[in-house]
Amino acid sequence: MNISIFGLGYVGCVSAACLANEGYKIIGVDINQEKISMINQGKSPIIEKDIDNLIKTAISKNKLMATTDHFKAVMETEVSLICVGTPSDINGKLNLNYIKRCIKNIARALKEKKDYHVIVIRSTVLPGTTENIIIKEIEKYSKKKVGNDFGVVMNPEFLREGSSVYDFYNPLFTIIGEYDKKSGEIVEKLYNFLSAPVIHTDIKTAEMLKYACNAFHALKITFANEIGNLCKKLKIDSHKVMEIFCMDTKLNISSAYLKPGFAFGGSCLPKDLKALTYKAKELDIEVPVLKSILESNRLQIQSVLNKILISKKKKIGILGLSFKPGTDDLRESPMVTLVESLLGKGYKIKIYDNNVFLSRLIGANKEYIEKEIPHISSLMCNSLEEVINFAEIIVIGHNNSEFKRIFELCNNSHLIFDLVRIVKDLSNVPKGYEGICW
Repeated sequence: MNISIFGLGYVGCVSAACLANEGYKIIGVDINQEKISMINQGKSPIIEKDIDNLIKTAISKNKLMATTDHFKAVMETEVSLICVGTPSDINGKLNLNYIKRCIKNIARALKEKKDYHVIVIRSTVLPGTTENIIIKEIEKYSKKKVGNDFGVVMNPEFLREGSSVYDFYNPLFTIIGEYDKKSGEIVEKLYNFLSAPVIHTDIKTAEMLKYACNAFHALKITFANEIGNLCKKLKIDSHKVMEIFCMDTKLNISSAYLKPGFAFGGSCLPKDLKALTYKAKELDIEVPVLKSILESNRLQIQSVLNKILISKKKKIGILGLSFKPGTDDLRESPMVTLVESLLGKGYKIKIYDNNVFLSRLIGANKEYIEKEIPHISSLMCNSLEEVINFAEIIVIGHNNSEFKRIFELCNNSHLIFDLVRIVKDLSNVPKGYEGICW
């Protein structure tokens, strides 16, 4: 397979060097003549461990060449990797000028090419960019049709400067956001020398994944720094705290909690965040990330309230009241907050949560219910059917297997707001179903 790589910056240069050393014939394309000359002389235009030797070896074996001739690159290869930069404008908007110029050049060459060609986007672009801009531009200038004459794949890179060669050869996964199966299979073959799992998905998911990863990495650094600033003031070894913190791979460094849905609650998280941010204020330390968590949590509750307000329906059925399933604990429950907001706006409500219903009668939570929220206690029902027969809107607050019966019991007149994604297959949900984060 012959491959052209457009953009010989960091990602493009590393990709070219590594793929060339795996036996592919690589044509690198860039507008910078100095980069072209250096690569053709067997020298690296970037500073990176091992890259000099890889380029030197590839050039000596005639597996790599660089040029400014985009037409030649497309005509003599089967796959083109786009690795040009997508910098930010002053206002933060993504600048697509380089990638637009690149795809226009590729498209004009495709217009003259008879063979099927796959275009692989390695540049970081926002969700929707590939489908709404890149594909349309290619079709416009090539006069050809995606899926028939050419393929498109979003293949995000996860290379870190300083260790990018290692990262290239040791990825956790290879993401192939494919327009169609044919183009995805061609790109999968390109990486057949890697042992990492290959994940085929849609283009938008692949685009968003890169942003989710980078945002989370930035969040982790900032979180550690804010904890570190607090530790320093309190004369605590922050590195020791975080070293022990990272030993918890059940909740801390894991997939736990990383499921989009409704707000958090309970007796621990809200209380401890309030205490920590208050202590930071006493110590005159700014912790904007930690302070923003409770506000973001409040907005998640508000978003559900807004959906109900927009619906203009007044009878609301709530499934699940405690702060999480399998408990009767109503302290700081976001579902209680939602119910109280709805009651304050004159909505009629019925609630079903079997654990809370029982605790109202005999459990340890009985005193809290009777003293703090007796007005909500009176809204409790003892069956799922009673709530559904009453309500115009059903709000699912728990991932309880019993609640899956609502899809059999509801009719097309019900609106269903699912806060926990009680179903995995969204292709078979009834009319009126809507998730909060999906």
